[in-house]
Amino acid sequence: IMMKYQIPTAAYQTFRDYDCAYAYVMAQGAPIVIKEDGLKAGKGVTVAKTIEEAEEALKIAFEIPNNQVVIEECLVGFEFSLICFVNGTTVIPMEIAQDHKCAYDGDTGPNTGGMGVYSPVKRITPAIIEDTMNQVMRPMAEAMVEEGHSFTGFLYGGLMLTDDGVKTIEFNARFGDPEAEVILPRLKTDFISVIQAVMNHQEITLEWDDQVTLGVVMASTNYPASSTKGALIEGVENVDSMVYYMGAKRHNAQLVTDGGRVLIVVAKADTLAAAYEKAYEDVHKIHCKHLFYRNDIGKKDME
Repeated sequence: IMMKYQIPTAAYQTFRDYDCAYAYVMAQGAPIVIKEDGLKAGKGVTVAKTIEEAEEALKIAFEIPNNQVVIEECLVGFEFSLICFVNGTTVIPMEIAQDHKCAYDGDTGPNTGGMGVYSPVKRITPAIIEDTMNQVMRPMAEAMVEEGHSFTGFLYGGLMLTDDGVKTIEFNARFGDPEAEVILPRLKTDFISVIQAVMNHQEITLEWDDQVTLGVVMASTNYPASSTKGALIEGVENVDSMVYYMGAKRHNAQLVTDGGRVLIVVAKADTLAAAYEKAYEDVHKIHCKHLFYRNDIGKKDME
């Protein structure tokens, strides 16, 4: 659809055969991106920095009979998320957020469902947002109408600001996680009123809190390869920031781990630096032997 309607994205090919896929990787070289078909809990993408990593990802993918993979150009730049309320050709953007996909500091390690996020994003200017709306988000909504599959819901655009302009990494038909946890606390306009206006194709201006929200994900040791269940979590009651439970549960009146990404601590402050300090101050109050987190959420926008 993106190719048909000239929506900017990475160059790609789709494969159902390992040998053909491997030959394409060898011809293109690394870094390269391998995307598996189907629901993968945020772990279906491998950003292979070497041919060996790409080969391993392909072997895993084609262990599943009749599986399909998309192999695409590795986009380089500044990643951001833009989520819109959509009903047919009615497309209303929310505030920008910046997720951190890699597991470890400095954008290293395997790709995850998201290790931390903040909003707004000063590097993404109003001009860039309008350009993204005109080149990506509105054209995609209009394309789906044109194709006879009009979309209603939250259209998530995963985007990359490259030297050649904004390009599309992915679309999701839902709120982003962890983007929603920092975007929604900044929305001052009544949420239900927004949805009603969109459903009735009425114009509505969204009002946003000027403060910055920053969230730090606390994940199970060895995530995304594996998750932890039953590890005791202590200290959450001492946290002043918002805490969202992602992969946690109560067991015998105690809070324990129950998944890959376990908690996200979301702080709100007047500046990104202040939100960073507040979030990590609260993260340090939470204790669990089987949790880890990145230490650099938001740092790249403080430079």
